[in-house]
Amino acid sequence: MNQSIFPINFPHSKKLSKYKRLNVSVLDHSVLDKKSRPLNYLRISVLDQCNFRCPHCMPDEIFHKNYIFMKNENLLSFNEIARIVRIFSKLGVQKIRLTGGEPLLRKNIQELIKVLTCIRTPSGKPLDIGLTTNGSLLAQKAFILKKAGLRNITVSLDALDPKIFSKMIGKQKITPQTILNGIEIAKKAGLMPIKINMVVRHSINKTEILSMVKKFRHTGNILRFIEYMDVGNTNNWDLNEVIPTQEIINFIEKKYPLIALNDSNMGRVAKRWKYKDGGGEIGFISSITDAFCSGCTRARLSPDGKLFTCLFSSKGYDLRSDLRNQNLSDEDLANIWSKIWKLRQDNYSEKRNVIRNFSNPDQKIEMSYIGG
Repeated sequence: MNQSIFPINFPHSKKLSKYKRLNVSVLDHSVLDKKSRPLNYLRISVLDQCNFRCPHCMPDEIFHKNYIFMKNENLLSFNEIARIVRIFSKLGVQKIRLTGGEPLLRKNIQELIKVLTCIRTPSGKPLDIGLTTNGSLLAQKAFILKKAGLRNITVSLDALDPKIFSKMIGKQKITPQTILNGIEIAKKAGLMPIKINMVVRHSINKTEILSMVKKFRHTGNILRFIEYMDVGNTNNWDLNEVIPTQEIINFIEKKYPLIALNDSNMGRVAKRWKYKDGGGEIGFISSITDAFCSGCTRARLSPDGKLFTCLFSSKGYDLRSDLRNQNLSDEDLANIWSKIWKLRQDNYSEKRNVIRNFSNPDQKIEMSYIGG
């Protein structure tokens, strides 16, 4: 594979302490960054633990049985998360996604969802609350999540073949059928449409592409293929493991012709297609071969309250310290936090090859810490 076709840069890493020294007016509901991208999507990682050890995210040789995860007292409380969301909703955020680790491992996660569903944008609209899960606990919790007010769900499933699935998740005891059962129960609970994300790796699960297509056509679920990304420092990313989206599309079209869907929704990372025969929608997320930095409208919150303005960031801004400062009102926090976004100019995926020549092992935060 010719690496030169993938252009690349490291996001800026200016000292964040200066944000507090800047006087800004923020309650205008239209916060834009340096590249005129609005802030309208906040992804919240509720904990850093997961019961899978996917090599592309949490390889077992790093996140082994003796690995020390965050203590409960270091996690943001549900009340703190809700306060952050209320403030960010005033800055333009309309969409919230709960992630992890595995978010369904967070005790009483439904109670957080209940609180978040009560928050409104300045125009009075409810927030779009979603959750991304590996699906292993979905069968037990789908109806509870729906009752709490969850609007949509995304499930990670990288293979249907049990042996290939085991390689992708780094664990032997959970089978694809467990995830499929969870998807079916989530469908019965009304969490539709369900999006199914498949990370594609050339040496492991490329043979599963067509099997996944066959499985989810005509089901009302939306299968999405994700190019294997260089997130974090522990997944030993190799460009030769990436199968470009266009190759996947060409392969699928030999059996199931596709039609591209026009979508002007800024912030949408997946390119949407539909089957020509009416089999439903299918999507492709192409961070490597077709960077979407120019339309990125999302920020990410870690379990311990650090805000990251890019999936490939090296440093985050400590919101938790601000939250726990009793001298700061919600309006104070809105002014402080809006400036983080207004100074943002991240576009890592557009300049990828430059930064990957660096040798700094701490250059990017782990995906399992900020939820992808």
